[in-house]
Amino acid sequence: MSTIEISKDYIVTGAEYSSLGSQMKWKQDGYWYKADMLGFESLAEAVVSHLLKRSNIGEFAVYEPVTISYDGQQYRGCRSLEFKKENEELISLERLAKSYTSFGLAQMLERITDVEERILYTVELVENLTGLDDFGVYLTSLLELDTFFLNVGRHTGNIMLLYDTIQKEYRFAPVFDMAQALFSDTKNVCPPEKGMVECYHAVTARPFSGNFDEQLKTANELYGKHLKFDFSANEMINSVRDVLNGMQNGRAYHGAEKRRIGEIIRFQAKKYQYMFKK
Repeated sequence: MSTIEISKDYIVTGAEYSSLGSQMKWKQDGYWYKADMLGFESLAEAVVSHLLKRSNIGEFAVYEPVTISYDGQQYRGCRSLEFKKENEELISLERLAKSYTSFGLAQMLERITDVEERILYTVELVENLTGLDDFGVYLTSLLELDTFFLNVGRHTGNIMLLYDTIQKEYRFAPVFDMAQALFSDTKNVCPPEKGMVECYHAVTARPFSGNFDEQLKTANELYGKHLKFDFSANEMINSVRDVLNGMQNGRAYHGAEKRRIGEIIRFQAKKYQYMFKK
């Protein structure tokens, strides 16, 4: 794991490129860097992006674990290349809704009790405001990823679109920021002493339902099933094991953290076998 020295001039605040508004992040030399604040967020990012290489997801950020040296301190973290084109900016669904209404999307969804109606409202709003087609398919793919990897960070401020400020056009953002997947929050939600079953009961989905499977089933019924991996479930399990075993120790990740990821992937791969090549 390489060590990257970050200049104090590059500190970035706010939630861009991260579902964790308080997570320290920097942009330097064409890369975005994020530091682990709650557990093994960067390891989760690296594993997910590694597996997306064997999926039908067209665009996604590739994360590399690094040690970040900043202001005399060292942090476990990760980096990914900047994917915005010149003149583009990231627009969250929350920001998009607030630009055209007096309230945000999250507030509106709270007023709608039915999961299907929440999803339909969101898709209609986005397509009407942006001119994008097939947002329902794009959204469903995100929810499939979140369900498989148990990502709890998909709130309305973390579903992003890219907006070209010159052409005045929107496009779908690559998949990025899976930092809260795979029970990575060991500080609050899934501490080491908590078992797998307890962690499953502790995590909740977003933003349309607190239940991952309810949210996914509804989206699939509306827009179809889309996520596919081009290898078998067993091949995925072996691939994750090889990646985890290949990571260095030192200030990298502990054996217990790697084992937890392996256990989750093994369970999810068997549960959602329809997502894999036969």
